[in-house]
Amino acid sequence: MSKLYIVPTPIGNLGDITLRAVDVLREVDFILAEDTRTTSFLLKHLGIEKKMYSHHKFNEHATVRMVAESIEAGHTVALVSDAGTPGISDPGFLLVRTCVEAGIEVETLPGATACIPALVQSGFPCDRFCFEGFLPQKKGRNKRLLELQQEERTMIFYESPFRVVKCLEQFAEIFGAERKVSVTREISKKFEQTVRGTVAEVAEHFRQNEPKGEFVIVLAGQPKQGKRDEIEER
Repeated sequence: MSKLYIVPTPIGNLGDITLRAVDVLREVDFILAEDTRTTSFLLKHLGIEKKMYSHHKFNEHATVRMVAESIEAGHTVALVSDAGTPGISDPGFLLVRTCVEAGIEVETLPGATACIPALVQSGFPCDRFCFEGFLPQKKGRNKRLLELQQEERTMIFYESPFRVVKCLEQFAEIFGAERKVSVTREISKKFEQTVRGTVAEVAEHFRQNEPKGEFVIVLAGQPKQGKRDEIEER
């Protein structure tokens, strides 16, 4: 049966891929890859030879209809990103929407994503959280942070190593230097690290230690009124 599979790939350790994901990648007619060079490395590691086509943010608007038509014609297709689950701060949404609107079956496999491990090991409440992904680099960035100023849920952000310190400095201005934060880098890789503390403390850590790798910033939510009063009394 023709179908689009959304297949998460490892964000670090190649052993994190699921057995089911391996089976799907072996069985589909072709794979859509964010970067065919990156996916080629993974497929070689898994012993899989498969036809691949590029599907990334620069061409997805032009190719989604063609891909959907190929699936309608009877092909099974897997969409992968360079790392993690497609559609989460990676290409995927447009293709999924196009397939859904065309009545094409879409099946998403569970698997790797950076935000959940970072959230769980932050030590902040995980029952309700707010995923923000990458903030706008310039226009609209400050406005978005101001909109989150009263957010009580734990917040998750993705950030480039080149902007981590600046991002934390902005958090200090808008959320307060004493707001708690947990910053995790290189999840599932050899040099994985989590730094916890106040926004001011963690910003200073990364001023003293050059940020390297992929970063997830988990920010504690605004304390509820009763909790705020208790903190202020202390």
